[in-house]
Amino acid sequence: MASFVRNLLIAAALLFAGPTLAQTRSIIVASTTSTEQSGLFGYLLPRFSEASGIAVKVVAVGTGQALDIGRRGDADVVFVHDRVAEEKFLAEGFATRRYDVMYNDFVIVGPKAADPAHIAGDKDVADALRKIAATKSAFISRGDHSGTHEAELRLWKAAGVNLGSAKGQWYREIGQGMGPALNMASASNAYVLSDRGTWLSFKNRGELAVLTEGDRRLFNQYGVMLVNPAKHPTVKAADGQAFIDWLISQAGQSAIAGYKVGGEQLFFPNAAH
Repeated sequence: MASFVRNLLIAAALLFAGPTLAQTRSIIVASTTSTEQSGLFGYLLPRFSEASGIAVKVVAVGTGQALDIGRRGDADVVFVHDRVAEEKFLAEGFATRRYDVMYNDFVIVGPKAADPAHIAGDKDVADALRKIAATKSAFISRGDHSGTHEAELRLWKAAGVNLGSAKGQWYREIGQGMGPALNMASASNAYVLSDRGTWLSFKNRGELAVLTEGDRRLFNQYGVMLVNPAKHPTVKAADGQAFIDWLISQAGQSAIAGYKVGGEQLFFPNAAH
């Protein structure tokens, strides 16, 4: 009798636990602050989870930190935007393949009314940065080794500005994400390099507006990689790859294209098919 009751209890437990067990499939994605703070993940992930039954936990940090999380095996997938750093990650064997997913662009935003460096309408980003440095106008740098920060450093270099000798009180590195950088720029009427997606989602604009845009050097490509399970056997390779496959599928690409803020599209899908 005891055995019969025990079997009934086990059966009941399994019956009631069934839906819970079915929901335990999950992956960790190390990604950038721009994909989260732009609202993209809040839009995409429920659609993926509904289609696949796989929950996604996002660790949103700068690209450099996201790749380091992947190197440690503390994420299953990395979804970032710094092609140079991504190729290094691949070369080190921490992933075996990289996939293009989408792109947008960077913009320089700043105080539209004051515009002390007079960069409004300047489509040459190098010229705009030279003006900011020459006038020592307040500039907020993320300073966090993110994809945006690395892009900013490359742009200063392309402009011929040696930050080592040029930067002073006008150039402030905050070591934080895009949202805090924009908030600080808004509070201090400073210039800042932002990805367009986060800018379009940003509400606390104050006197800020997009002043420099359209230069081909401001192109911002996003890529996704499965962390190599040969390096880290704990990686959930099948479910991680399922997420990647969905992102680059017609369904995922359509979802990315469908995400808009105020009627404006934030990201443009460009996965190879």
